[in-house]
Amino acid sequence: MPCHPRPIPPPADSRTINRMRRNFHMIQTAAMIGMGAIGTVYGHRLFQQYGSRFRVAAGGDREERIRGNGLQLNGETFYPAVIHAASAEFAPDLLILCVKNHQLVQAFPLIRACLAPHTIILPLLNGVTARDVLQKGFPGQTVFYGLSMGIDAVRSAAGVVNRTDGMIQFGYRDNRIPAPEVTAVRDYLAAAGIDARIMPDMVHATWKKWMLNVGLNQVSALTGAQYGHISAIPEIHTLFVDAMEEALAVAQAKGIPLSHRDLEELDHMMETFPKIGKTSLLQDVEAGRDTEAGCFAGTVLDLGQEYGIPTPVNRVFFNLIKAREGIRRTPLE
Repeated sequence: MPCHPRPIPPPADSRTINRMRRNFHMIQTAAMIGMGAIGTVYGHRLFQQYGSRFRVAAGGDREERIRGNGLQLNGETFYPAVIHAASAEFAPDLLILCVKNHQLVQAFPLIRACLAPHTIILPLLNGVTARDVLQKGFPGQTVFYGLSMGIDAVRSAAGVVNRTDGMIQFGYRDNRIPAPEVTAVRDYLAAAGIDARIMPDMVHATWKKWMLNVGLNQVSALTGAQYGHISAIPEIHTLFVDAMEEALAVAQAKGIPLSHRDLEELDHMMETFPKIGKTSLLQDVEAGRDTEAGCFAGTVLDLGQEYGIPTPVNRVFFNLIKAREGIRRTPLE
């Protein structure tokens, strides 16, 4: 199944870290790939703050559409500069990735074209594999862990409507003593009004959000539930918790430091979500787009098989979501 988790590599040795810090300079420019809901929300803030020092990276038809039509957020159209490769005139210090997890490898040629030796890569993808896939694909680059949490944005053909920006959590695996390049990225994002938080343990933060997505995104996609329905309807809440219980079990078997307390915190956190709001997976299902079920239930199933842990709830979720994708691709004469 897609998106099988890869082993988390050990931290870089001290010589590598010290060499990188000696060569480090402040973040002056940034580019972004993936202008869906998350990309549009954060890209708008960066464009407002930095103007032409922030650019969108796109190719082909996407490049032409953004140049011609701009990007729409809450009824406003903005026109960021667009590049399809780094150049002597613009080589980004920071490259932010907001593509879907299943689109990541397809984006490698564009990512590669936009990199300079000093460029830091910050992925804001769902799932637990993006950082390791990127580090393997671009071994000479600095690649952070990263995620977006709590954003409430809905994308449609008319653009993106956003009610809550949420936050970006990011950093190296261990940030108990943040590195200068990590704090520089935080300061760059914060200056644009983005709530950017350096998490002490990004492995824990990444897997905790994944556990939430396994329950929340998939239940919403299959039932049509908005955030307020999750806790209000007992049957939906039961499915939400049961799916996360399976995710917790397989993560613990893998040695990930998640606990039942994390699950309870996520359950209680649903009370703080806006009642009206749709997960990205529900939006994808409603729009007839391919989904990220492979990185949610698919990962649970892979780990369950590896460690001999039953995962019946996520098996049903995976099959139902993939069945809907299959029906969409199989018109009947």
